[in-house]
Amino acid sequence: MDHSSEGQSAADYQKTIRVNATPEALFDAITTTAGLASWWVPRVSGTGLAGGELRFHMSAPDPLVIRVDEAARPTSVQWTVLDCPFLPDWVGTRPTFTISPLDGGASELRFRHRGLTSDLPCIDVCRPSWDHFTGRSLRDLAESGQGHPQGSPADLTWREALATATE
Repeated sequence: MDHSSEGQSAADYQKTIRVNATPEALFDAITTTAGLASWWVPRVSGTGLAGGELRFHMSAPDPLVIRVDEAARPTSVQWTVLDCPFLPDWVGTRPTFTISPLDGGASELRFRHRGLTSDLPCIDVCRPSWDHFTGRSLRDLAESGQGHPQGSPADLTWREALATATE
């Protein structure tokens, strides 16, 4: 199913956070394989530049494949999910990152995963996952140099808490 849409839906997953880091630091964390590996998925390959493609090797044998539609330094990154064997509903969805400078060298990050709505079966796992990865791991990486990517102790802790809460 193609979840891309020209319009915006208020039902899309969204998260806005304040980060005590420059827009450039956030942009680098979202567009470099070293940055992405430090806050989201440790095994990533490809290029985060506009027109590039990123492959995220999660626990499934085949990677999540994302096309980088836009990488406008330091304010905007837009992706389209091309292939996601373990979450096929993600194909055609569009994660977007909008970065705005704030006073004192801080930034505001507005993350929106266009097409990721409560209509998708994965929403109960995807929502807390993005909350962790963008709201905590990416923020902590930009602020302190230490993120909490997939498989890290902090990642495993929130997953265990989620599993316990849903039992």
